[in-house]
Amino acid sequence: MIEDLLFPMSLGSDNHAGVHPKILQAIERANRGHAHAYGKDELCEQTHKEFCRLFGDAVQAEYVFTGTAANVLSLATSVRSYQAVIASQESHLHNDECGAPEKFLGSKLYLLSGRDGKIHPHQCASLFERMGDQHFSQPRALSLTQPTELGTCYTVTEMREWRDFCKEKNLMFHIDGARLANAAVTLGQTLHQLTAGVGADVVSFGGTKNGLLGAETVLLFSETAKKEFKFYRKQAMQLSSKTRFLAAQFYAYLQDDLWAQIAKHTTQLAKDLETSLEAFPEIRVVYPVQSNALFVQLPKAWIRPLRDKFFFYIWDSESRICRWMISWDWNPHLNQKLIEAIEEVRICHPIKR
Repeated sequence: MIEDLLFPMSLGSDNHAGVHPKILQAIERANRGHAHAYGKDELCEQTHKEFCRLFGDAVQAEYVFTGTAANVLSLATSVRSYQAVIASQESHLHNDECGAPEKFLGSKLYLLSGRDGKIHPHQCASLFERMGDQHFSQPRALSLTQPTELGTCYTVTEMREWRDFCKEKNLMFHIDGARLANAAVTLGQTLHQLTAGVGADVVSFGGTKNGLLGAETVLLFSETAKKEFKFYRKQAMQLSSKTRFLAAQFYAYLQDDLWAQIAKHTTQLAKDLETSLEAFPEIRVVYPVQSNALFVQLPKAWIRPLRDKFFFYIWDSESRICRWMISWDWNPHLNQKLIEAIEEVRICHPIKR
């Protein structure tokens, strides 16, 4: 029986969390009668208005099922097999898509490394020295993750610097926004300001990590990005027939700014946890906490007993850096329980300093 299965709370990933009650209610409300398929129903039209309200009238929102599909299809309309995408060494596009960009785009990834997961235009100079050289993959797109995979946020100034660089070099500007809502909350910006406002051509706007049920959107802003997108999506097997159930989720997520409520909740809990960790000099918070992620360096002897109580992933085993992700259903009580678990482990495994 499903009700007999154990689903313990964890810090492993915001993908581990269930579906937000308001999202489930929206799916249930949409589950009546018949509606036209493939996005031609009234609910899809109403959800489109919500996207326009938050991202501007130029936006074209297209649904897909996975973040991998969102990232790869975002680039599909503009990047050819002889071209390349500039991205961070830490990016999801590079590390966690199982080579999907290379397989489906046939293109190369040019990887840059930077402090706190952020990359900058000045690092790209050598990539443009061989433009027109038929022996060299030609840079065609930039993919930035906002917030980064390390939980840090590009400032608006940094994003605008990339915008100007992309215009100068004729690069398509893609934002991987799986947790874009958290960046908007941290930076005090609207979703429009962090997307169209910084010149993005296309954005992968996350849903599943934020309480939705297998739903993502590709937000297309430029005409180049919009061109023929639907055909690529169909070929990639990402076109949903019962689109109203994807639209219903985003309608609930966007309406009444549920997206902001969830992002404020998770970001604040992450910051509260960071403050509580100041009582433990044995633990070091490695990167600035600017979203719902904490990267902590733990004593080796503490990792296993803490994971037994609250599961989390080890980001870098050699340096003992672990990632703690705060999901929409995390709460202050669980923060306190985690601190209590750390105190217990500290007693059982004292660290000589």
